[in-house]
Amino acid sequence: MIERNDITGLILAGGRGSRMGGVDKGLQAHHGVPLALHALLRLAPQVGHAMINANRNLAAYEAMGVPVWTDALPDFAGPLAGFLAGLGRCETPYLATVPCDSPLFPDDLVARLAGALEAAGAELAMACTLDNGLPQVQPVFCLMKATLLESLVRFTKDGGRKIDRWTARHACVNVPFPDERAFFNANTLLELQQLQSMRPRADG
Repeated sequence: MIERNDITGLILAGGRGSRMGGVDKGLQAHHGVPLALHALLRLAPQVGHAMINANRNLAAYEAMGVPVWTDALPDFAGPLAGFLAGLGRCETPYLATVPCDSPLFPDDLVARLAGALEAAGAELAMACTLDNGLPQVQPVFCLMKATLLESLVRFTKDGGRKIDRWTARHACVNVPFPDERAFFNANTLLELQQLQSMRPRADG
């Protein structure tokens, strides 16, 4: 069994926020609390250690009480840049990632990913929901072995930026979650407004 203390959790808050007018999404308020702090408070009990990936307003993120690391790649290179920053600083055998703009993810997310990863003998486990009856992988809700750092370094040095192209190189397992609302992400100001009234189902 993968122990909680063997997992470091990473909040991904390093994006441009371009669909939200260029604002720092992780610092936008949800019920009066920054989105990234919501995510941190939900993730921290599920892991042994926590940290944040951010590229702006670092003092605001540092005030949340965990280490903050900037992208290891230039020009807001996307989630893989956050993965790379996290893996480079991870001191546990596993790294779990969640985005800053989805504060309703299940409170047993990491445990379920860990159980599936171990059962499948996989290197990565990713959440999967249903979209009109079709599986929809949620790749930024991910648990990965820290030993994947070298692979990701090579992939990004060769110009790779797409999560699915990197994960396709490794043994992955998709983990079903029945409540797609738990993975709702606020990419726009309208979606942020919609988020205010949303609650995930109890069975997550």
